[in-house]
Amino acid sequence: MKNLLLFSLTILLAVACTPSQKISRVDPGTQTDLSGGWNDTDARLVAEEMISDVVSKPWLDQFNRSEGKPPVLIVGRVRNETMEHIDTEVFTKEMERVFVNTGKVTMVADSREREQIRDERADQQQYASYETTKKMAMELGADFMLIGNINSIVEESVSGKEAAVFYTVNLELVNVETNQKVWIGNKKIKKIIERRNFRG
Repeated sequence: MKNLLLFSLTILLAVACTPSQKISRVDPGTQTDLSGGWNDTDARLVAEEMISDVVSKPWLDQFNRSEGKPPVLIVGRVRNETMEHIDTEVFTKEMERVFVNTGKVTMVADSREREQIRDERADQQQYASYETTKKMAMELGADFMLIGNINSIVEESVSGKEAAVFYTVNLELVNVETNQKVWIGNKKIKKIIERRNFRG
């Protein structure tokens, strides 16, 4: 009987000590900063601001006048040079979304996406009907590639109760044929993190 009582108390204590959690669904556009690190809100805000800037600069009108058509763009690699894990693909997809929504440029698939599409096109040559088979070597070549990097600096107070995180995003639009840089953009984000429940 004593063993059964002890076992029951152990189970009750284990259940009582198990952490619980509450999950709430929120609007994806809601700003969330749980850790102070780079997040989806930063990716969205930086992409919207920088793409708005790039399509408002002289290179776009110059290209439209000389070529008589919108430029074809591809988003290349944005390097993560911070000390934290940042999924840069989330950022590059945000940039593609904003670019497409401006209606001022034509976007083409990136290198990984092109491989999938090329495999499908090659498959069609053998298995699709003649009328629906898509032709080879008809891809739209990019005029410009957007490349860049994300850097960060972290500074902590002596007590450890506060920290400042400073992000800088550098982007460049480069002519694929000539390597000419037609636009350079820079966006900075600074966050102050206060550890209110810090015990020192």
